[in-house]
Amino acid sequence: MNNRSTRARTLTGTALALAASMALTACGGNDDAASEAEPTQTTRGKATAVENPLVASYDGGLYVLDGDTLKLAKTVELAGFNRVNPAGDESHVVVSTDTGFRLFDATRQTFTDAEFKGAKPGHVVRHAGMTTLFTDGTGEVNVFDSADLAGGKQPESRDHTSAEPHHGVAIELADGRLVTTLGTEETRTGALVLDKKGTEIARAENCPGVHGEAAAEGEVVGLGCEDGVLLYKNGAFTKVDAPDDYARTGNQAGSDASPVLLGDYKTDADAELERPTRIALIDTRTTKMKLVDLGTSYSFRSLARGPHGEALVLGTDGVLHVIDPETGKTEKEIDAVGDWTEPLDWQQPRPTLFVRDHTAYVSEPGKRQLHAFDLDSGKKLTSVTLPKATNELSGTVAGH
Repeated sequence: MNNRSTRARTLTGTALALAASMALTACGGNDDAASEAEPTQTTRGKATAVENPLVASYDGGLYVLDGDTLKLAKTVELAGFNRVNPAGDESHVVVSTDTGFRLFDATRQTFTDAEFKGAKPGHVVRHAGMTTLFTDGTGEVNVFDSADLAGGKQPESRDHTSAEPHHGVAIELADGRLVTTLGTEETRTGALVLDKKGTEIARAENCPGVHGEAAAEGEVVGLGCEDGVLLYKNGAFTKVDAPDDYARTGNQAGSDASPVLLGDYKTDADAELERPTRIALIDTRTTKMKLVDLGTSYSFRSLARGPHGEALVLGTDGVLHVIDPETGKTEKEIDAVGDWTEPLDWQQPRPTLFVRDHTAYVSEPGKRQLHAFDLDSGKKLTSVTLPKATNELSGTVAGH
C-alpha cells in the first residue's frame, strides 16, 4: 500500500469512529444531523440485479431505480438526512450518513462492508479512476481505486490528514498528486498539492471561502473562491479573478471534453439565500471568466455537464438549459419540470439534475416524480411517480 507520509494511515472499518450525534456538512452551506439507525431493506418484488441503477434519497430512506425504465426496484429504509454520490464504478454509490461514508451496492441493492467512518462526511470526487473522500469533521482525505469496490470489502486507501478539520474537498490526479483545500472550521483560504510521497509541492492562499472542485480537459482543476476561481494547471496555481469584488463560485461542474468549467455566481454576501440568474464559464486556457445571464435562477443541484462537454443548468423556470461553454449561447431548451422556487433550507427537496452518458435525470419533488430525457434529441424518455418526494438524486458512473 502506498500511504502518504503526512500522518497517513489506512482506515479500517472501525477507525475514526466519532460521536454519532455530530452533524453532516452541507455542500449548500449548513449542517444538520442524520440518524445512525441501521437501514432496513424493503423489497418491492424480487430483488434481482438492477442495470444502470439510480439512487434517490427521500425522508426516511433510499429508492433504487432501474436507470432505463425508472422502475422502482427497492426501497431501503434509512432514517435521517442522507446524501448520495456516484462511487466511481458501475455498481456502487456513496451514501453519507452521520457516522461517515458508507458504500452501497446499487446494482444488488444492498450496503457492503466498506465504510469510512468520521464526523461530517463531505465531498466525494471521482477522477482518473480514483475516488476521493473528504471528511469535514476530521480533515481526513481517503483515496482509493474505484475498481477495488467490486468485491464489496473495504478498499485499500491512501490517506492524508489536513492540518485542521474544515469543510473541504480533495482530488487525486492521474500521476498521484493530491490537490486538497486549506482551512479551519472558521476560515477557508486556499489549497495545497502533495506529491505521491506526501511532500508539499505547491500552495496557494488567495482563495477566500474555497469550496467545491471540478476538473476540465487536460486535468486542470478548478476550486471556487469568493472572488473568482483558483486553477491548478501545469504544476502551479493560477487565480481567475471575478469581475465583482465579492463573487462566490462555490459549485462547479467540469468535463474531460471541455477546457471550460461551469460554475454558479453569487454576488450578495449578506443574502439569506441568493437566487442568482448568472452562471460563470471559466476558460482554463485563457484563465478568463465569462458571465452568462440565463434569465432564470437555479440552485446548487442544478449544474451538470453533457456527453460532449455541454454546460447544463436546470432553471427555476423548469427548463433544462443546454449551453455551449465556448460561446455561452443556449443551444437547446428542454422543458423538464414545472416552475419551482429554491427553498431557504438547503436540505429541503428541490428539482435536482443528474446526468449519465446521454441521459439527463430530473426530479420533480412537488409531484413525487422522476423524469429521464435524451440530451441529444431533447425528448422525454420516461417518467415515474414514487411513493414519496425525493431529495438527492445520483447513480452509478463508471469509466471516468
